[in-house]
Amino acid sequence: MEYPKGTIHELTFFSQELNEEMQLLIYLPANFSPLYKYSLLIAQDGRDYFQLGRIGRLADEFLYKKEIENLIIVGIPYKTVKDRRRKYHPNGDQNQQYIRFLAHELVPFLDQKYPTYQMGITRALIGDSLAATVSLMTAIQYPHTFGKVIMQSPYVDSQVLNLVSSYSDTPILEFYHVIGQQETEVKMTDGKISDFLNPNRELSKILSSKPFTYFYEEFNGNHTWTYWQPDLRRALKQMFS
Repeated sequence: MEYPKGTIHELTFFSQELNEEMQLLIYLPANFSPLYKYSLLIAQDGRDYFQLGRIGRLADEFLYKKEIENLIIVGIPYKTVKDRRRKYHPNGDQNQQYIRFLAHELVPFLDQKYPTYQMGITRALIGDSLAATVSLMTAIQYPHTFGKVIMQSPYVDSQVLNLVSSYSDTPILEFYHVIGQQETEVKMTDGKISDFLNPNRELSKILSSKPFTYFYEEFNGNHTWTYWQPDLRRALKQMFS
């Protein structure tokens, strides 16, 4: 069945933190109206989520069926593989600037431009692999700004584990976390082979020990959109129904 289609607008936004133009892909629902209020979902690997994840089509269906709340989706594409690593990797030389861009620049811009709720619990971050990692790190560092995170196969190292372990702020965050059982030898963009599964299990133990709302599942698959795309159905419903 064809559902009424939302629109995707392309904007450019100059980031002072990063000192560069950032491209934004903004999905507005088919029945978008400034008279309604909207939750926000901000996607790292933004173009991938629209093209490979087909997240816009899923939103069209769920919004038409009234299975999720009113939602604006903002995709932030990466420019190059190298650019992605600089911004998303915990050791990337632009990692903290990118996180500050999300919290201090992008959110105020979106809140001013669109009729959002302007509350942390109505703002979610989503990402796959390194894009999931930076989403997690951002919410842990800015829990009053971002209340929800959808993580599909995040890259996890000791820095990430330490950051989450040390979390002691008051906001109770909500996490959706999946990892594939075949993700034991994942080829990274720098050519190195990395075990994703066991560090994700360690992360799961830490998140489970915190007073978070937390969903975790291991799927039978590897580190590809073949598994992340169908998983988005459950992720969106769980976080926004």
